[in-house]
Amino acid sequence: MYPGRHAAENPDKPAIIMAGSGETVTYAEYERRCNRLAHLLRDAGLGQGDHIAVLMENHPRMLEIEGAAERTGLYYTLINAYLSADEVAYILANSRARVFFSSVAKRDVATAAALGCPDLERLLMVGLDAPDGRWEPYEEATARWPSEPVDGESLGAAMLYSSGTTGRPKGIVRPLPDSTPSDPLPVLEFIRHVWGLREGMVYLNPAPLYHSAPQASVSASIRLGATTVVMEHFDPEQWLATVARHRVTTCQMVPTMFTRLLRLPAEVRAAYDLSSLERVVHAAAPCPVPVKRQMIDWLGPIVTEYYAATEANGMTFCDSHEWLAHPGTVGRAVLGRVLILDEQGVPCPTGVDGTIWFEGATNFEYFDDPSATMESRTPDGTASTIDDVGHLDADGYLYLTDRKTYMIISGGVNIYPQEAENLLATHPAVLDVAVIGVPNEDLGEEVKAVVQPADPADAGPKLAAELIAFTRARLAHFKCPRSVDFVDELPRLPTGKLYKRLLRDRYWAGHETAIV
Repeated sequence: MYPGRHAAENPDKPAIIMAGSGETVTYAEYERRCNRLAHLLRDAGLGQGDHIAVLMENHPRMLEIEGAAERTGLYYTLINAYLSADEVAYILANSRARVFFSSVAKRDVATAAALGCPDLERLLMVGLDAPDGRWEPYEEATARWPSEPVDGESLGAAMLYSSGTTGRPKGIVRPLPDSTPSDPLPVLEFIRHVWGLREGMVYLNPAPLYHSAPQASVSASIRLGATTVVMEHFDPEQWLATVARHRVTTCQMVPTMFTRLLRLPAEVRAAYDLSSLERVVHAAAPCPVPVKRQMIDWLGPIVTEYYAATEANGMTFCDSHEWLAHPGTVGRAVLGRVLILDEQGVPCPTGVDGTIWFEGATNFEYFDDPSATMESRTPDGTASTIDDVGHLDADGYLYLTDRKTYMIISGGVNIYPQEAENLLATHPAVLDVAVIGVPNEDLGEEVKAVVQPADPADAGPKLAAELIAFTRARLAHFKCPRSVDFVDELPRLPTGKLYKRLLRDRYWAGHETAIV
């Protein structure tokens, strides 16, 4: 199970199809492109354990860059394509990237970010016709290299970033395996079971490729010799049409996509043949019980769910039958053992909420951040936490009820509010501020700022619009508040600590849990 084998046995089989443009990359083309870039990276002096970074929209070249890194023993970091230049620059510097890849579509942000990173050795841009400053045209730079594999291939891996409670992204790194790309990967069998992947399938990716779940599932799909159809961006009716057109068998989604599909008129949903679907997997955010039930009623018992973090420190899983017997669960442990611990680290009884920890699957570290690594572990180092709150039932099924760190999950994207809070606190019209997640029927949660203005007379729509624009000019837009409420005073303890729980409770009244 290796792309080189598939290229030899089925050279004309599509490896990647772009759903919108129809651009197709066969396995033979994919193999040639990956090998050419692998040669370029070797010639640039990159060796085992060195780092590259990619800022790109969903694009076939992005998958080929990953493939080249995986053949040359490199760590590759896929950067959120919606970050600001300063945010991208931080990741470039923190990851010690030596080569930076981007595309014409991301030229402005990529160029601004690269200006702040003098240690970058080469910049390659997809879609560029001629050299532009430090940027080299990707196609021109790779075209002159051989299409055969490099000597001494070694397996590389992703080093993706996960935001921390302070909002600073952290690189999640594991030791590179002592193996070649053609060696069997034990983890692949596990992934096949959880995501329902198989040789010969048609896999549909409707999500941004820089996220951890799309990265892992598409990589496994290519390794299995499947055809992967990539949507440039998610559109509910296009999803239906793509499944029908390509006879898609397997897809991984987030609950927001379910909600948007269910809002389509019944006659639109009925117009497309979805009978080829064998497995629809979802994760990244809790799925409201009524939405999950409607999806199972519509598609049949092919909807499965897992709960995990980018750190992959543990995982739970459930199929449709298990979920229907335990509505609202995110499954039972399939990687590591779930522990529910109270504030003193003592196990909680069945049905009692506590912090969720996973024991026995902790082999990640935060890149160049030993203190953050230690904070994620129990004192004996045997378990690590996602910092969600939940409980186990008598059958060992996990239920999520809250987030310990006030992380916001909006449309499947993790947002830590402190970045926006810290920024808004610098605005002269703001005396005090809290940023929280509030219910949103479509996205699950949305970002809201609750502001105590320096002058109470300023409270109103004009200042709200000014504060939103202030954040959007400096942060990735998905991190910024969609709305601003004004209060006379924020609830703070005598020590000055913000009592965010009390603030959030005002907006979550009427909901069974503080997490959706």
